[in-house]
Amino acid sequence: MSDIQKGMALLIAAFHKYSGKEGEKTTLSKGELKDLLTAELGDIFGKSQDKAALDKIFKDLDANADGSVDFQEYATLIACITMLCNEFFTKSK
Repeated sequence: MSDIQKGMALLIAAFHKYSGKEGEKTTLSKGELKDLLTAELGDIFGKSQDKAALDKIFKDLDANADGSVDFQEYATLIACITMLCNEFFTKSK
């Protein structure tokens, strides 16, 4: 597998590691999203216990307002974070 294919597989595996523990197997609840952000992206988001910040992230991600984050909404989050990281690292050169 190419590096990009490995990255895609890791993103898919990370989503499914947390999805379905509390409800639908193909979506993230607010609690599952918090677990994912803390464990997988803690260096970026911090280990904050700020409920208001989590509520805002969840609301912003839940584009269709169904009370859960599906894979497309999760992929949007990952793409946005990746773009911000790219900007940060290209500006610091």
